[in-house]
Amino acid sequence: MQNHYETVFIANPVLSGAQMKEAVTKYRDLIEAQGGSIVHEEDWGLRKLAYPIQKKSTGFYHLFEFKADPEFISKLEIEFRRDERVMRFLTMSLDKYAIEYSEKKRAKKEQAKDKKEE
Repeated sequence: MQNHYETVFIANPVLSGAQMKEAVTKYRDLIEAQGGSIVHEEDWGLRKLAYPIQKKSTGFYHLFEFKADPEFISKLEIEFRRDERVMRFLTMSLDKYAIEYSEKKRAKKEQAKDKKEE
């Protein structure tokens, strides 16, 4: 049975836009290659960090919400640890309330986007 997960990773701020896209594509493909499915994805862009990591004060944030087998998470985290571009990552298992909350949040964001376009 597949569980619902959310992963946020912070990539090194010295990466070019193309290198960041390459990193995101690598993890998206990894999730899908292992039988997972991407539910939602957000690029939060370059943000200031709460404290310096590797002497850097900013980083590129990216979020994946996906469904995957529990055994896959350890493989994903090993890949994050091996990747020099990734400074930090956090994977959380979502319960039914968290899933419901994120769906509501996405719907609200879509409504606000639709109103802006009108």
